[in-house]
Amino acid sequence: MNIDKQTINKVADLARIAIEDKEVDTLIVDMNKILTFMEKLNELDTTGVQPLVYMNQEENVWREDVVKQEISVEDGLKNAAKHNESFFFVPKIIEK
Repeated sequence: MNIDKQTINKVADLARIAIEDKEVDTLIVDMNKILTFMEKLNELDTTGVQPLVYMNQEENVWREDVVKQEISVEDGLKNAAKHNESFFFVPKIIEK
């Protein structure tokens, strides 16, 4: 398949890309090179080759979500500017 000016303009329109007329000739050459490379790849025998979905075969290792107390409430409130026994006090930033 050869790319022509009409195809370049259609692809640019579909991709919502503005191209100038002076760029069209360069794009025709570049896109024809890409298609030639793809045709070369189509000549390869890929029987028995699994389709690649991800770049590696590793899977996520999920762990149980366990709640644990890392620090006490008192230790967490030590550096707070304003607080009571259990909570931080922060300035109100949203007005109704």
